[in-house]
Amino acid sequence: QVQVAESGGGSVQAGGSLRLSCAASGVTYAIHAIQRMGWFRQAPGKEREGVATIITGGGITYYHDSVKGRFTISQDNAKNTLYLQMDSLKPEDAAMYYCAADYRSTTPARLFAEEEYNYWGQGTQVTVSS
Repeated sequence: QVQVAESGGGSVQAGGSLRLSCAASGVTYAIHAIQRMGWFRQAPGKEREGVATIITGGGITYYHDSVKGRFTISQDNAKNTLYLQMDSLKPEDAAMYYCAADYRSTTPARLFAEEEYNYWGQGTQVTVSS
């Protein structure tokens, strides 16, 4: 019922910036039912981890400690699009970045749990050179 698709990945030097986008598409009522959207990332040999998430209704945001102050998650409801502005990028930020969405409510402690998200994109690669 809902599809999400990421774009905007690429290669940058350490200290640089990138903005990722995630477009949601599908049945209108299903899109409007989405409660939260988030960004996850997975580096080679590592588990996928939550980076940032936003509660779509109120715009409340949550961040992984490693990206606080450097990444900003935002949404454009008119365009059904989620963004991740990534500044001051570090080599350890290099990973495949995934957009995720879900229509269920959950607790703050579960916001970065993969199983709490029903819709996933294919990912966009971010490479950061030192």
